[in-house]
Amino acid sequence: MSTSTPPHIPHARDVQRAVDQLWHAVTGGDEYAATELVLRILDEGAAPESVLLDVIAPVQGRVGEEWAANRISVAQEHAATAINERAVAAVSVHPAVRTTATRGRIAVACVDGEWHALPARLLAEVLKLRGWQVDYFGAQVPTAHLIAHLHNARTDAVALSSSIATRLPTAHAAITACQAVGVPVLVGGAAFGPGGRYAVLLGADAWAANARAAADRLAQSPLPRPQPDHQQFDDLPHLADQEYTLVTRNSVTLVRTVFSALEDAFPTMRSYSSDQRERTAEDLAHMVEFLATALYLDDEELFTGFLTWTAQILEARDVSARSLPPALKLLARELQDFPRAVRILKAATCALTTAPSIVAGTTA
Repeated sequence: MSTSTPPHIPHARDVQRAVDQLWHAVTGGDEYAATELVLRILDEGAAPESVLLDVIAPVQGRVGEEWAANRISVAQEHAATAINERAVAAVSVHPAVRTTATRGRIAVACVDGEWHALPARLLAEVLKLRGWQVDYFGAQVPTAHLIAHLHNARTDAVALSSSIATRLPTAHAAITACQAVGVPVLVGGAAFGPGGRYAVLLGADAWAANARAAADRLAQSPLPRPQPDHQQFDDLPHLADQEYTLVTRNSVTLVRTVFSALEDAFPTMRSYSSDQRERTAEDLAHMVEFLATALYLDDEELFTGFLTWTAQILEARDVSARSLPPALKLLARELQDFPRAVRILKAATCALTTAPSIVAGTTA
């Protein structure tokens, strides 16, 4: 297919019909129906990029929304994602997507610790359609391995994807390492916050809201060449207080201490089953991890956003979120000598206690 000939873009009704049909296939666990659907609409002349971004991507977004609302299980979410990945693979080998590389070379990877690979895969396929030579590395790419590739390949840019905010310190290290070898970095994914606010903070050369925007930005002009003497902590001078380092280093002890004290602060926990207690310990570990990330970025909104989202997830699963304010209070007690941490914890407590669902829970 020539890159200069625009492919057929289906009508909005046709796109919505395809989304509905793919949703039915992935939630029904029918990978054959899913792949047959995307291949059929490609045969009918649909644009491969539209199939990827206007059909498969919205279905994947709905998978996440349905999981958050507790309308599908974790197992169903994983199965649906796996089928969507097979649908992308089917699109990638269709004759309509064969495009000659004419632009340059891009490395596409998820940051180390990031397992949500589908957004990066979608970007890689779109870039190939746009005429780029793409080195796609998938989920959880160790920074050292990525840098080794950059030393051995003439790469014009790196595209890094991350969906989970707790991976941002690792993303920062990867951004800085790529720039240190002279390769600019474009980032994307939910981890980088609304409008890419954390992309700017962490010194990325560009940010894009989605795969189409990323491909448009890369086609617009070359990314600026990075400054070779830039250091990771130049972006975040507040890290000099060591709060992030100490909270991260002592996270296991913090979780253990708060978990032990929570039973007295939240007596309902005494009737918890062993599974409920295990889930509570996991929630506390996530809480500490997000607190550490908020300290890294010096951004309390990241932590308050996580806590209010967690409360909504718990309530959707008929689990009381009333344990969260006592847990925050216990964390603040343990971290009383850490002023930034205490400030962030107080802000989260205020956000929770003014949220309607939590207020309703405390008066029930």
